[in-house]
Amino acid sequence: MLPRNDPDRIQIAFDDHRLVANAGLILPVTLAHRLVANAGLILPVTLAHHLGLGELVDHYVDLGDALGRANKGDKLLTLVASALAGGDCIDDADALRAGGTEQALGCVVKAPSTLGTFLRSFRWGHVRQLDRVSRESLARAWAAGAGPGDDPLTIDLDSTVCETYGLDKEGAQRHNYAGQRGYHPLFAVAAGTGDVLMARLRKGRANTARGAAHFLRETVSRVRYAGATGPLTVRADSGFYNHDIVAVCRKTKVRFSITIRQH
Repeated sequence: MLPRNDPDRIQIAFDDHRLVANAGLILPVTLAHRLVANAGLILPVTLAHHLGLGELVDHYVDLGDALGRANKGDKLLTLVASALAGGDCIDDADALRAGGTEQALGCVVKAPSTLGTFLRSFRWGHVRQLDRVSRESLARAWAAGAGPGDDPLTIDLDSTVCETYGLDKEGAQRHNYAGQRGYHPLFAVAAGTGDVLMARLRKGRANTARGAAHFLRETVSRVRYAGATGPLTVRADSGFYNHDIVAVCRKTKVRFSITIRQH
């Protein structure tokens, strides 16, 4: 029984090497012999290893002589696992270092300070390298059976507002059309499955269609490269109705459904 009259006597200790935090990040079958908790996030880390995500990062991301250049794959896998476990800041990644979690995740879990150095090493060109990593990951996933194959694929093109806090974030210092400080990224999402096919960050003041034509062209190239051989259809709201986007659809032989506002 808990000591109701003297709660300070309660002691909490994690002294069993079989304890794993956020075990739902991996498939339950791999933890059949372990004591686990928080089994809400099934599959992602196992999937990442089957797709070779860490190896793709090590191969395609070149940080030059930056301080965070070493062990890039482990660092990115740590960040992905932390985000999937509910972490919303770099310090939250420290939770993955509890108990036997590192063994269960299959990568070397990095300390928050190390992850911070890693993220500060990135520039625009490095982000494009990460685009290549996600492109190859999508191709591997679809080759394993997750893709549409010859079936029709509908791509939803949209943007969203990601609010930020603080006044010094590059690209987010001024208020956007929603009256918030933040970013205005573009997304291409597979209708029906909700799979994010591509994403691109933009500054908060960017209008809806800014860069959308090039983004759409790259998305079509990406899904074709990944193995989508059936007919493609793009859906978008009126903010994306302009000559450049329509031209991309026609040139790439993609059907489109774009809302038009009539006054």
